[in-house]
Amino acid sequence: MGRRFGTDGIRGPVGSAVTVQLALALGRAVGHRLGGAGRSVVLGRDTRRSGEMLGAALAAGLTSTGTDAVDLGLVTTPCLVHASTDERHAAGIMVSASHNPAEDNGLKVVVRGRKADDATEDELERLIDDSSAIENQPNGALGRLGTDVDAVDAYRRHLRDVAGEAFAGLRLGIDCANGSASVIAPDLFRSAGADVTVLFDTPNGTNINDGCGSTHPERLAEAVSAAGLELGLAFDGDADRLIAVDERGELVDGDAVMGICALERLAAGTLRNNLLVATVMSNGGLERAVTQAGGRMIRTPVGDRHVFEAMERDDAVLGGEQSGHIIFRDRSTTGDGLLTGIELVRAMRAAGSPLSELAAQIGRLPQVVINSTVRRRDDWQQDSDFVAAIERATQQMGDRGRVLVRASGTEPKIRIMVEGDDAGEIERIARELATLAEARLN
Repeated sequence: MGRRFGTDGIRGPVGSAVTVQLALALGRAVGHRLGGAGRSVVLGRDTRRSGEMLGAALAAGLTSTGTDAVDLGLVTTPCLVHASTDERHAAGIMVSASHNPAEDNGLKVVVRGRKADDATEDELERLIDDSSAIENQPNGALGRLGTDVDAVDAYRRHLRDVAGEAFAGLRLGIDCANGSASVIAPDLFRSAGADVTVLFDTPNGTNINDGCGSTHPERLAEAVSAAGLELGLAFDGDADRLIAVDERGELVDGDAVMGICALERLAAGTLRNNLLVATVMSNGGLERAVTQAGGRMIRTPVGDRHVFEAMERDDAVLGGEQSGHIIFRDRSTTGDGLLTGIELVRAMRAAGSPLSELAAQIGRLPQVVINSTVRRRDDWQQDSDFVAAIERATQQMGDRGRVLVRASGTEPKIRIMVEGDDAGEIERIARELATLAEARLN
């Protein structure tokens, strides 16, 4: 079969792409490859109903190899990643499909706070397909299943320390997406001194990301505007992303959040090498704002792994994606929606300005993004008619804009982005390409 690991671990519908058998096999593979006697792997999950089943299977697989499984229970992905940096743990596995619907779930392997590299994922793939090299341990050599509440408390303390006094008296709305943020965010921000209005914090196993969270922040925007709050923070299901809402109820996406934080750090002299790392999907207006303020921006392929690798290579401390997956490398090794919200509020306090004024400093070129559902997402470059249409559109735009097409790493979709000065032109080009993609790639 094809490679299971995508850009963000293994992800797909539960019962077909993601099964209890797969979780058991992955647990055994991770235990054999990374664990063993005297070693432990930390586990976490979001609020999907399937998370308990998959977590139990992972624990069974790990302990069968003699590896201890340490279950943190319901936590955010950044909390799991933070816990995995503890030298007592050989690795971590997060059970989550992030912003996907409840019917999906995923399995993400992290090692010392970093996503497993390609070589490790390839070895895990081989062990899943052929487990003959993995020995079953006798009773006395089996791993044990335990918990570690201190790991979750340590993560909370880390965020609380970063927040400092920035939230004192702040009137804040948060949307927990009926996901992992529900168990951490409300108490965290209240303990930091904010007056918090909470939406979508009653997960039932099937309502994660359902009309809420960072992919559907409309209700939060209405609540912020109606209640006269100073801003809103919308997280996705596992709280590694953030979309903000200003005091007028207007959305502030990941590009604007990165820009606000980059400009504040440039002014404070804390944007290392004056560098922001963003992906090819980030709006040209972000690059223009950072450059005009004396900074510079480099672009990477889509995916937080590419962003983080570039940040390490060029020694940058800030980078991320338009979707709101933002990394503060001097604070964390992964995108963290709660941390990003804290850094955004710190930037607001430093500037002494409302969020709407700060967001207005990050200009935005007209940009259209269409996600076309296709069966052959990975074969689009082999379709000569579709490739030719992209080339014609690129030539037509010239230096007035750009065209970007890529396959989603997590969904059966082709993502088509067109950016330029003429909103009508880019809308037409994007829709023509999307229509052709759906005709040619299904």
